[in-house]
Amino acid sequence: MRTSYIGMGSNLASWAGPPEATLAAAALRLETLGRVRCRSSLYSTEPVGFAGQPRFVNAVVELETDLTPRALLEGLLRVEQEFGRDRAASFVNGPRTLDLDILLIDRMAISEPGLEIPHPRLAERAFVLIPLQEIAPMFLVPGRQRTVAQLLHSLFPDPESKTDAVVSIDGSGWRAGACRDDGVPGAS
Repeated sequence: MRTSYIGMGSNLASWAGPPEATLAAAALRLETLGRVRCRSSLYSTEPVGFAGQPRFVNAVVELETDLTPRALLEGLLRVEQEFGRDRAASFVNGPRTLDLDILLIDRMAISEPGLEIPHPRLAERAFVLIPLQEIAPMFLVPGRQRTVAQLLHSLFPDPESKTDAVVSIDGSGWRAGACRDDGVPGAS
């Protein structure tokens, strides 16, 4: 079994409902690709790249899977499609019903067409690092030789410097919690 961390985001409604409901339904759908061991809290985040769109709802889940990295990517793309995302008809950093990104898989470093692990912009994105730090603060990021917590500290050396770019929110149907030994998400 491999441990992977999947970044989740949405800023448009899907058949499951608003973004919060979409992420909750998508997390359940990820169970077809492996076992979701835990989930971060949900975060309302400012869009990156294209500002003229609604705020995103973001989270990170830990997924144990037997799938190869390529098969996992293909599975994630199928889940995105099930929730109404058409990558061919959208533009980079544009609005979307569901975005699923492989952030990390074990200690793997992969660079091949269409698949780069760790995620190439992981260290630059507070909307990824904040929820990832919540469930895997001591994970040593391959190629960076720094933990997730250290990468987040690099973005925000002064904890008071954080802005409203990433704000924790409550989500109906979302069960956040740190990983426990038995693999069941615990209350945070």
